[in-house]
Amino acid sequence: MDKDSNHDYESLGANSTMAQNALAGAMAGIGEHCIMYPVDSIRTRMQVLTAPDINKVRNHASKIHKHGPRNLWRGVYSVIVGAGPAHAVHFATYEYCKEWLNNRLASNTKLRAHNSSFEISNQLIASGSAGAIATFAHDALMTPFDVIKQRMQLRDSAYRSVRECARKVYSTEGLKAFYISFPTTVSMSIPFQSVQFATYEFFRSRLDPEGSYNPKAHMIAGAIAGAVASSVTTPLDVIKTLLQTKGSSTDVQIKNANGLKEAASIIYNRYGLKGFFRGFKPRVLTNMPSTAISWSVYEYFKWFLASDVEDKFIDRI
Repeated sequence: MDKDSNHDYESLGANSTMAQNALAGAMAGIGEHCIMYPVDSIRTRMQVLTAPDINKVRNHASKIHKHGPRNLWRGVYSVIVGAGPAHAVHFATYEYCKEWLNNRLASNTKLRAHNSSFEISNQLIASGSAGAIATFAHDALMTPFDVIKQRMQLRDSAYRSVRECARKVYSTEGLKAFYISFPTTVSMSIPFQSVQFATYEFFRSRLDPEGSYNPKAHMIAGAIAGAVASSVTTPLDVIKTLLQTKGSSTDVQIKNANGLKEAASIIYNRYGLKGFFRGFKPRVLTNMPSTAISWSVYEYFKWFLASDVEDKFIDRI
């Protein structure tokens, strides 16, 4: 790719339309969530597990071996329906805010701790801030679908379809059940996405200084960003899972949990600090490839929709 093409691609955030960014984001979101869905189901089941259920899990593992892993896909239609619009808003908002912030921050803007050589550039400030704003918009749309997804991912879920799950949750628990975890979700997602976006932009710029369309750089930077972000936010993810699945729990204390503080107290009292890292490995194993897929798909469709390169289907890997 010549220098002009490199310049055009690097400027797509400004030159591409909101619709193009939204479409690229929608495709990225659907791909990210669907491909790694079975591992995400395992992560959910590990996080809601209670000590007396160990034997049930062993029995369940034998059922999966006997009947196939199909039940690990239960609830996937919920994320297909929700991830498209939510990620469309997410990436379109991110591109707009990042460009807006970059234009208003001086090129030499840097944050530096007192008596320290460590500094944060304006690029990371803009990326992290834009990621936080975009995340709030994304979670406002995605949280109800995530509640349905996790209810259906439960080992003993009685729901046969997304529609049935949504209808029964609404009739028995009301509208608030779909947003009971929203404060916790936002508390987790804003640092998660801020770390993810900033980490991605940092490693992408290091792996591909020219700013060209580089699938390998996007994939590697995305995987690193997913691993870092998911690692530091796992405790909040465990709390979110407890709140989103409490309506299906037979445990009275969990069923009556009403917020982040109460849910955190239950987890700590029962399992100690290690309880906040239940499902850590599946979470990281889910987020590394899914974030790599998300960024790769997003960058490809962003390039595809806005680039003037004639042959857009050349294998560039």
